[in-house]
Amino acid sequence: MKKALSLNMFLRFTFALLLSVPFTTTAQTLKKYPQGYFRWPLNLSPEIVANMGELRANHWHMGLDVRTAQKVNQPVYAAADGYIAYVGIRPSSYGRFIIINHPNGLSTLYGHLNDFSPALEAYVTQQQYQQQSWAVELDIPKEKFPITKGTFIAYSGTTGASQGPHVHFEIRETISGKCLNPLLFGMPIIDAVPPAMVKLALYDRSKSFYEQTPQIYKLKNTASGYTILPKPVIKTSFQKVSFGLETYDRISGSANQDGIYKARLFLDNELQVEFIIDSISYNDTRYMNAQIDYKYKANGGSYLQHLSKPPGDRSGVYHPAAGDGTIFLTDTAAHKIRIETEDAYNNISSLNFLLQWNGSYVSRPEIESQIFVPNITNVLEKPDFEASLSANSIYDTIIPSYLRSNATETYAVSALHRLNDETTPLHDNMTIRIKPDKIIPDEWKNKLVIRRIGNNVIARPAQWQGNWITATFSDFGSFQAFADVVPPSIGELGSGDTVNLSASTRIIFTPSDNFGIKKFRAELDDQWLRFTNDKSRSWIYIFDERCPYGIHKLKVTVEDIAGNVTTKTWWFKKYPYTAPPKKKKTVKKKGGAKKTAVKKKKK
Repeated sequence: MKKALSLNMFLRFTFALLLSVPFTTTAQTLKKYPQGYFRWPLNLSPEIVANMGELRANHWHMGLDVRTAQKVNQPVYAAADGYIAYVGIRPSSYGRFIIINHPNGLSTLYGHLNDFSPALEAYVTQQQYQQQSWAVELDIPKEKFPITKGTFIAYSGTTGASQGPHVHFEIRETISGKCLNPLLFGMPIIDAVPPAMVKLALYDRSKSFYEQTPQIYKLKNTASGYTILPKPVIKTSFQKVSFGLETYDRISGSANQDGIYKARLFLDNELQVEFIIDSISYNDTRYMNAQIDYKYKANGGSYLQHLSKPPGDRSGVYHPAAGDGTIFLTDTAAHKIRIETEDAYNNISSLNFLLQWNGSYVSRPEIESQIFVPNITNVLEKPDFEASLSANSIYDTIIPSYLRSNATETYAVSALHRLNDETTPLHDNMTIRIKPDKIIPDEWKNKLVIRRIGNNVIARPAQWQGNWITATFSDFGSFQAFADVVPPSIGELGSGDTVNLSASTRIIFTPSDNFGIKKFRAELDDQWLRFTNDKSRSWIYIFDERCPYGIHKLKVTVEDIAGNVTTKTWWFKKYPYTAPPKKKKTVKKKGGAKKTAVKKKKK
């Protein structure tokens, strides 16, 4: 397998390459988007709680979060003529969502919805029962649900990965699926507030972003723009530098800190590079981890957005002009630096300061250890552990840090292998291979999983490759192989031979497992029954016409990621329910008199 370069070899190669690369001399030319084509998706005062480009864990926010007056079940309307082309139900994502295709080659998405319009709701329910799955992805024939601008399509909610009532709204290119910034389409949002700048970060670009903590400078807003405190000049021993910026935008009348639309870097009044959040594919949204100082954020800092294109970035948000944002200082003169940030309404903030090299050279110790380099395949090989990273896995140079310790946990069949930690991001999945160091009984061999421990714990089913087992992961951390021989737990429906559910409006199960649940299935009288699983934890059935009054059999089957299965069956009865009469009690009044009071039923 191909090994990574030594650090010094890589730095010499990169320096020579950067000097030889010709940069384009003009900035990105932006598309013109139709103004007023789309209406606001609710009949409420147009307000948002998040914009496109807001920084989120592992992704840019890809649309607008539309306020719904902090309520659910607000009517949602089609933003333009077209037809409903796609409907999906995704836990821990959009929840219930709709995509409408429009005749101008664009599509709109509406997410975190509750019930769809009656005809669409009936269609989706039919498809769920036909596919015997609550989570569905439905391509809908063009002629099935034609709509006009302003047609009612659904009620707002907070389904999926939503922390509160709102509608997630996107505008996309229909063919490519790229998300376009909705605020470029003349939406009825008023914004006269320029972006705010909080901190400037200075990086030594003779090193990787992940090998350093940047020098931080606080910023102050003045009548002539932002400046550095205490004085607007940076003297540095770094000859090769780049910058990062803590910045955010605000919409007029809102206190929310939104993402910025654009940033530009100038050296001696010549544009070097800019980044623009106007058109992003979901295939590229994880590149947000390249655009920020991921290590600084992971260690408890704020979001710092790079004003230079990282070596492994392929997102397309950066647009080089005279350079890529990395500045080479070859003299000791003071050079003018100007940084501009801009929102989608052309409100601009600027930061001006001087940058001066002090003429000294910082010696760098020779490091000949293996390193991971962006844009090539990197492999770490140990006697019983291997990690393989594709050419698209990392954004800047990484020095691998590996530690092995012996297994101590029950059912562990390998040592614990630590490779770096969660302060270094990955883009593509990394393939992990482990050689078990225990004798594995035949009945366990198809029950093996590899578990990763980091900020969170996740396990993947393992596949055999000779004497090794393998799985893929999206983060660094500690990896260990286990035999998963413990079946999942379902829980109980109630007590007695026939459980009385007459007073109940729903049935809830919260299955659990030591490594993770793969499947949940419920059958009512031997027919599949739809349980929802909106937040990826509890499975819920709300009584409806599919459970008429009478006595019924409920069978629930849960399977974990290793294929262990638990099945339970109950009999229950469901009849019209009449609440018991409220109990009366006698209370003593002042003076010895008595009166009768009604005891309130506990909720």
